[in-house]
Amino acid sequence: MSCTTSAPDPRAQFLSLLAEALADASLIKLVLARHVGADASLQRIIAKPVQIKEQACLQLVYRHQTRDLTRNLPLTEVEAFVAEQLPEQFRNAHLFTAAGEVQLAFSKKGKPMLQRHLAQQAPREAAPAGHDREKKRYLELSRPFLRDLGVTDAQGALIPSMSRKWKQINKFIEVFDHALAGAPVAKEQPLRVADFGSGKGYLTFAMHDYLRNSLERDAQVTGVELRPDMVELCNRAAARLEHSGLVFECGDVRSVVPEAIEVMIALHACDVATDYAIHTGIRCNAAIIMCSPCCHKQIRPQLHSPELLQPMLQYGLHLGQQAEMLTDSLRALYLEACGYETKVFEFISLEHTNKNKMILAVKRRQAQDNRALLGKIVELKAFYGVKAHCLETLLQGDGLI
Repeated sequence: MSCTTSAPDPRAQFLSLLAEALADASLIKLVLARHVGADASLQRIIAKPVQIKEQACLQLVYRHQTRDLTRNLPLTEVEAFVAEQLPEQFRNAHLFTAAGEVQLAFSKKGKPMLQRHLAQQAPREAAPAGHDREKKRYLELSRPFLRDLGVTDAQGALIPSMSRKWKQINKFIEVFDHALAGAPVAKEQPLRVADFGSGKGYLTFAMHDYLRNSLERDAQVTGVELRPDMVELCNRAAARLEHSGLVFECGDVRSVVPEAIEVMIALHACDVATDYAIHTGIRCNAAIIMCSPCCHKQIRPQLHSPELLQPMLQYGLHLGQQAEMLTDSLRALYLEACGYETKVFEFISLEHTNKNKMILAVKRRQAQDNRALLGKIVELKAFYGVKAHCLETLLQGDGLI
C-alpha cells in the first residue's frame, strides 16, 4: 500500500518521524542517497542502530565507489546530523521502521515529496497443500551471517531494501545445490571452493554456511577480492561469526591461483577475467564452474558481419548483443570440449539484476571425444572472422585443447 502525502513541510515531517523512530526504538535502517555534495566518490550513507559500550548509537557507513568508511553517532545527535544533510548533501532519504518505509525525495528544483509505504500485514492462514505454497528457501533468514551482513535486522526479519539481494542469494544456492547433486564428487569428500570477485561476501558466506550448516559437509571456502578494505571487512566478519574454514584473500583470478578446487565461482567478472576464471576452474579440474560474465569487449572489435547478417548487425545494439552471445557460446563450447556438461541460462530475473546470465559447467563422469566439437568451434570463429579468444589461448597454452 502506498500514498503520497501533501504535507506543508515534508522535510520537517520526515525528521519528526525519524525522531519518533529513535525515541521508541522502532528504527531499522536509514539510507541517505542521491549524493550532491563535494565528494564525488561518496554514493550514500547507510545507518543502523548499534550498541557501543552500552551506549545506543547509529552506525553510519559512508559508501564510496571503492571503499566504505564507518562512524558511530550518538542517538542524541542523529536528528541534527540528518537535518544538515537534507537537501544540501543528499536528495533522497529512506527511513525503515517496524511500521514500514518513509521516503523523502527532492526534485531538481528542490521541491520535497514524502511517500509512505506501510508494512505488509501478517500473512494469511496457510492455504491447503498445492495452493499458494511458499517457495523453498535454501537458507533460513535466521542465519547469523545474514544479520551481520545487513540482510536482516536484529529480529531476523528481511530488510526491505535487501529483498533483491536475498532472492539472488537463494537462487544462487539453489543452482549450486542442483549442480552438486550431479557432480562427480563423493558425499564424504571435502569441498574446496574459490569465489573470485567476492565483494562484500554475500554469496561467499552463503556458500560456506550452506555447505557447513545445511549439508554438514567439510568445506574450505576462499573469497578473492581486489579491494583490501573489503577483504579486511569480510575476514573480521568471518572471525566474529566463527565461520571456520572461510577466509578472504586480496587479489584477483590472475594473481590468486589455487592448486586444486572442487568449485570455482566468478560472478560478474569483467571481460576476459571470466576467461581466466574458467581457465582456472578447468586447470584445477573443478567439478563445478559457475560464471556470470559481463563487459564483453574482446570479441566485438574482431567481429566481421557475415554478408547475410549485415542488415541486422548494422545496428550497434544488435552487434553488441551478437558479440556477447558469440563470446559466451564459445566459452560454453570450450567447457564442453574440456569434459563439462554446460548450460547457459538466465540466472535470475532482470527485475533483480541486469547481469543475469550464468554459465554453469559440471564435470562429466566419463570423458568424450572432443575432436568434432573443436571442429565446429573453428567453423564458428571463421564465420564471424574471430581470430583470438582469450579462453582458447589460455587452454592451448596449457595443452588442455
